[in-house]
Amino acid sequence: MRSFLSAVSAVLIVLVAILTPLSALAVWADREIGDTDRYVAAMAPLASDPAVQNAVAVRITNEVVQKIDVGPFHEGARDLLYEAVISFFGTDSYKTAWNTVNRAAHTAVEQALTSDSGDAVSIDLAPVIEQVKQQLSADVLQLAEQIPVGRTRITILDSDRLGVAREIFDGLRIAGVWLPFATLLLAAAAVLLAVRARRAARALVGLGIALAAGGALLRIAVTLGRGLALDDLPPDVDRPAARAVYDALTATLHTTAWWVLGAGLALAAVAWPAQRRGRPERGSSAPAPRPDVTAEDRPFLR
Repeated sequence: MRSFLSAVSAVLIVLVAILTPLSALAVWADREIGDTDRYVAAMAPLASDPAVQNAVAVRITNEVVQKIDVGPFHEGARDLLYEAVISFFGTDSYKTAWNTVNRAAHTAVEQALTSDSGDAVSIDLAPVIEQVKQQLSADVLQLAEQIPVGRTRITILDSDRLGVAREIFDGLRIAGVWLPFATLLLAAAAVLLAVRARRAARALVGLGIALAAGGALLRIAVTLGRGLALDDLPPDVDRPAARAVYDALTATLHTTAWWVLGAGLALAAVAWPAQRRGRPERGSSAPAPRPDVTAEDRPFLR
């Protein structure tokens, strides 16, 4: 019976190792990508990212230069606009505008990741252009009056290229908090079965190793996903900026992976001495049985 309980406990521990990264991904999909405020908070640091700033500045500059008539001063106007946009990135107005465009883009991100009807996800830079125009007007630059404020989009995700990733994401989001809750129940059941089999310390060591393995698997999955996402981008998408966006959206997964890995190793290290104490030493033999007491020996035992 003890061997059976130990075997079941071991199977449950293996399931914990597999479900741990999936649980982290489920919570991430449901609570961060699926929540507008947390999505905007995750994207907010990109306002100061040099790669993203360059991509936005180039996109705005090219769009504006194509729509205004500057005569023979085309290159000079381009450089002037580019520098104006770059200088605008250091203001609070830009950070506010950046959060505004990302809040508006969140619905498109959700639709692209959860349904086949989603279009390519892009950020409408019109609010940023409006702020740049106001700044240039304040600097008494005549060129500013000619800047059109219309839809100027920069693509961050192509929904047609998501494929299986969309199905996985949708399934994880549906699982939500139930998957991590089930993982915790399996971990508790594994320990309880091991207690009944008098293998509690061994189960705790195994559980710690399983958690550490789950953290490592999560880290590997995020890294592989990064490569796949960037390799499948359309040719007109700025790759350094897309890399920064991916890293920003998966930052909590990186942190979670390291925390789970560290917690698992700590649990295994704490439980390891108890397991060693409960294991018989090699070469040791059971105590010799007491010889049968004969009738002749009984007087001496009284």
